[in-house]
Amino acid sequence: MNLKKYFIRALHRLQKGPGYTYKELLVWYCDNTNTHGPKRIIKEGPKKKLIWFFLTLLFASLVFWQWGILINTYLSYNVTSSLSIGFKTMKFPAVTVCNANPFKYSEVKHLLKELDRLIEVALERILQPAPGNSSENASPPLDLELWHQIPLVLIDEHDKDNPVIVDIFERNQTALGNQTAGGNQTAAGNQTAAPPCSHQGSDNCTYRNFTSAAQAVTEWYILQSTSILSKVPLQERIRMGYQAEDMILACLYGAEPCNYKNFTQIYHPDHGNCYIFNWGMDEEALNSSNPGAEFGLKLILDISQQDYIPYLSSAAGARLMLHQQKSFPFLKDQGIYAMAGTETSIGVLVDELERMGYPYSDCTMNGSDVPVKNLYSQYNTSYSIQACLRSCFQNHMIEICGCGHYMFPLPEGVNYCNNEDNPGWAYCYSSLRSSIRHRQICIDSCKETCNDTQYKMTISMADWPSEASEDWIFHILSYERDMSTNVTLDRNGIIKLNIYFQEYNYRTISESAATTIVWLLSSLGGQFGFWMGGSVLCLIEFGEIIIDALWITVINMISWCKGLKQKRVQARYPDAPPTVSELVEAHTNLGFQHEDTDALPRDEVLPPEPGTPPPNYDSLRVQPLDVLGPDSDAETE
Repeated sequence: MNLKKYFIRALHRLQKGPGYTYKELLVWYCDNTNTHGPKRIIKEGPKKKLIWFFLTLLFASLVFWQWGILINTYLSYNVTSSLSIGFKTMKFPAVTVCNANPFKYSEVKHLLKELDRLIEVALERILQPAPGNSSENASPPLDLELWHQIPLVLIDEHDKDNPVIVDIFERNQTALGNQTAGGNQTAAGNQTAAPPCSHQGSDNCTYRNFTSAAQAVTEWYILQSTSILSKVPLQERIRMGYQAEDMILACLYGAEPCNYKNFTQIYHPDHGNCYIFNWGMDEEALNSSNPGAEFGLKLILDISQQDYIPYLSSAAGARLMLHQQKSFPFLKDQGIYAMAGTETSIGVLVDELERMGYPYSDCTMNGSDVPVKNLYSQYNTSYSIQACLRSCFQNHMIEICGCGHYMFPLPEGVNYCNNEDNPGWAYCYSSLRSSIRHRQICIDSCKETCNDTQYKMTISMADWPSEASEDWIFHILSYERDMSTNVTLDRNGIIKLNIYFQEYNYRTISESAATTIVWLLSSLGGQFGFWMGGSVLCLIEFGEIIIDALWITVINMISWCKGLKQKRVQARYPDAPPTVSELVEAHTNLGFQHEDTDALPRDEVLPPEPGTPPPNYDSLRVQPLDVLGPDSDAETE
């Protein structure tokens, strides 16, 4: 009932106001709106009416065009970057130090013995290509199984159009054009290539070319040693690396002494045992009270260069990195070297990055919305894009190659690749590493962190110790480490580090939205007011006229439905229905005929007179008792 009243009131309002037709509604709107232009259309003469109609249509089109640009700009979610400089007590960064050499050669020599002999003979063949000039005949026979798995070959390019592959040991010469590009070989001479193949004896190989035999030998040795060391248990690899008490000779943080016990040990596949100061895993992170070298971290390290693996580590020194607390150090990408025999001073500046999240940028707060399983979470470290990219690559390698690479963490139930269990792993690894498609999948899957802290370093070096002081310094350090009066240290193994805040200021680079909802509304209103002289109330009026148009549409639909229903009824009953007087007269005549026939016996009912139509009882649905009265009831009884 309330709904019916509501409709009735709406209809009355339309009748009193805009009217029942669209034309009446449009005229009423133009006459009553506060927007400039429509009033002039209905009040001016024919010529001006046409001019004002054109101007109103033109400026309305401009308004909608500008609105489209503004809305599109807002939905693009652009950001602006702002730089601010602050001053506060800052947390000292986590400092990771490693040896450039991952293992002591004296500890792993028995594992790499055959590989070293093989590479020594190969170098002799490269340097003395003529047969019979090497010393291999005087040595025990070589085990060429490693060589056949991933051979090292020479590419003779004297004839540029027909380069020839020369196997270092077998002396077989093969035209390069006959080989299938798809494996991985290393070569030396004019060019050196290392071709890992899908399986031994296969022509499906990928050739990695090097212009120098030094590069080829190093890469080949790393590939082969990876297969050997991957079968060694983790605890054994840790034992074969450099221990903290041997590597960290002295430590001082500000005015407080420290030692190797203040460092957290982790195993890094590239650098062996690494040690992290102020990682913040077990204790609160240390704060720095003041800038300057006197308030930073001072270290003296011994890298024991005389115990380096000759073919694995061609660089000598310490590898170090500054990073946030509880983050994994990716030294191969972000670390720096400190040279032996020097004092390296590192001044640190802090940059804090604050990115806006979705929809302004595709960053993540903690990596929970990244589809890649983070394999570095086993270290209880925070998310980083480097960890995501490496985890993605390892997951692809496990899926495609059936084993994991030695340089990355493993999920449960998976083993590292090696030549014995996975003969074609090197070919699979090289193909996957060179695949642009898999690399792009990982790039698209991983996200940057929304908040990040970067440490900008200013590095300076000087010889240390000086020639005048090296004698007493080496005596003291040797005695403190080995309790020996003999000098067991030298300039080639000693490194001194000074790490400190260069300034106590920090820079914050933050993002903010370039367009907000307030900017959007003010810009939309400004364009509407400039071109049409309108306001929010004008928009409400326009909304009102749309509602009235909808009501008129409803009324027209109802009228159309009623008219359609009446047409259907007329089509079913084309003749007009009888009136009440005609019905009464028909029933009266019928009653008199009943009186005449009832007086006769039923067998002697008179037939109707000729020419009299029979009565239509079906069309007369009226009770004869009501017409003939009560007397007929008695007679009937």
